[in-house]
Amino acid sequence: MKSLSILTALLGLASATAIRSEARPQRTSYDGYKVLRVAAGDDAAKLNKIIADLDLETWKGAAKVGGHADVVIPPSKLAAFNAQAEGFETLTMHEDLGVSIANESGFQAYAGTADQTWFNSYHAYADHLTFLKDLVAAHPNQSEIVTSGTSVNGNAITGIRFWGSAGKGVKPAIVFHGTVHAREWITTMVAEYQAWYLLNNYGSDATVKSFVDKYEFYIFPVVNPDGFIYTQTTTRLWRKNRQANSGSSCVGRDINRNWPIQWSASGGASTSPCAEDYKGAKQSDAPETTALAAFLNKVKAAQGLKLYIDWHSYSQLFMS
Repeated sequence: MKSLSILTALLGLASATAIRSEARPQRTSYDGYKVLRVAAGDDAAKLNKIIADLDLETWKGAAKVGGHADVVIPPSKLAAFNAQAEGFETLTMHEDLGVSIANESGFQAYAGTADQTWFNSYHAYADHLTFLKDLVAAHPNQSEIVTSGTSVNGNAITGIRFWGSAGKGVKPAIVFHGTVHAREWITTMVAEYQAWYLLNNYGSDATVKSFVDKYEFYIFPVVNPDGFIYTQTTTRLWRKNRQANSGSSCVGRDINRNWPIQWSASGGASTSPCAEDYKGAKQSDAPETTALAAFLNKVKAAQGLKLYIDWHSYSQLFMS
């Protein structure tokens, strides 16, 4: 069980005034929205057509035969959806999405100590930066704040670097990214928990010590800071970065699909600037992607890169 807990645990420095956000439009309301999990059965094509005809958002893409779709339905379209989807088995995931969002957005005030109470609540972006700074202050001899470039709006992509008995820059690196998709707040907390757990147990747990002595860790809880800030101020379900698109009023690139790896391959990403999975006008044209790739290459050249994981939420998948 001890080994399992370690495996589970495994699986920046800025002030609040330095955070750059956009002029704040009216907050997007999800009041009255329902989220239904709809079983496709043998008629996935019909279900997908209903979703497309009503222009509804889904949280897991198109339904497949034997699978399901998680469908977000505004109040104005609920009656039409119920009529057209009669006969499909449904499960209510959120009776009122606005209430669910309000409940999770009641951030606890940060106590100013980088301890386990941090993980009892979600937090404002400025507090995440403070938490990392305080975690380094608690472990000054084996950790430091690092940045891997800046975002569209000029926010630093901030992380924490820590090492074991050999000192920094000696052992092969492990790099973790969180919150590449802005709305996936849980990945921010997962990345921070990994850093907190490994640093706080280094002196008392032989297994943890062996990990940290063998590898050097670079953990970036929020690699899409502009998008993350936007989810906290304006639209909770925003996914992309906040980059303008020439010739379109739609904003943002999915920086997860902007990497210079099989960018031209068909499928898996959209060429429409209005799509949530828009891959950009060309590969690496998002400043976040460019900066993150350059940082990874720099670390790889300097000390070797043993493992890189980009943490996501919702889908139950391992992707390589």
